[in-house]
Amino acid sequence: MMNLFQFWRKKGKSPQTTELSTDNIPKHVAIIMDGNGRWARRLGLPRIVGHRNGMKAVKRATIAADEFGIKVLTLYAFSTENWKRPKDEVEFLMSLPQEFLALELEELIQKNVQVRMMGHTEDLPQHTIKAMEEAISRTKDNTGLILNFALNYGSRREITECLRDITRKVAAGEISPEDITEDMVQSGLLTAGLSDPDLLIRTGGELRLSNFMLWQTAYSEFWFTELYWPEFGREHLREALIEYQRRTRRYGGLS
Repeated sequence: MMNLFQFWRKKGKSPQTTELSTDNIPKHVAIIMDGNGRWARRLGLPRIVGHRNGMKAVKRATIAADEFGIKVLTLYAFSTENWKRPKDEVEFLMSLPQEFLALELEELIQKNVQVRMMGHTEDLPQHTIKAMEEAISRTKDNTGLILNFALNYGSRREITECLRDITRKVAAGEISPEDITEDMVQSGLLTAGLSDPDLLIRTGGELRLSNFMLWQTAYSEFWFTELYWPEFGREHLREALIEYQRRTRRYGGLS
C-alpha cells in the first residue's frame, strides 16, 4: 500500500521534466535539516557524529545554492524546543557554529557569501554569539548568497514578540488597531528585509513544519525527502529545484 509520503512525492510529478532551468530558480530556499541523530544511529555511531556530518552537509548545500543562483538560503539549525534535548547534546550543538565558522568562514568570504542569523540570542552561550557576530561582521558587505542561520528560533515566539511590540505601540497611542497591516507584521518578524521562502525543504522523512517560519511559508512550495541531512548534497538540492519548477504557483488564484 502506498503511504502518504510516497503519494505526496508521486502526485503531480512529471517524468518529462528532468532538466533544471536557470529561468525559474527560487530566490529564497529554507531547509529544515532533520535526521542527524537517526543517520548516526543507523550506523551505530553517537548522535554527535551525526551532527558533525550534518555540518559537512551545510557546506555542500551552501556551495550548491550559490552555484544554482539561489539568493537566500535559510537553515533551521536549532529550535527553541531543542533545549529539551540532553544537556551534553545541546552543549555540542552550541559549539557547532564556532567550529563550522572556524573552518569555513574564509571560504565563505571568498565566495562573497553574507552570513546572517535569526533567533533569540539572549538564550545562547556567549561563545556561540561571539562566533556568529564575527561571521556576520566580516561578511556584512558581501553581495552574494545570504546564508541565514535560524539559531534558537521558534516561529510562535517570533510572532508573539512581534504582536507584543505592535500592541505596545497601540497602547502608547502611536498607532491605532486599524493601522495594523500584514506588512507591519511582516516587518516585525525576524525575517524583516528578506523575501518569504519560495521553497521549503525538509530532510529526514517527517512531514511537518516544527514551528519553523509559520507566517513566512504561507505560500511556499514544500519538498520532503526521506534522506537524512548528512546524506543531502548538490544532486538532492537540484532534484528539489526541478520539482519546484514543475509546479504552478497560483497564490489562491487561477493560472
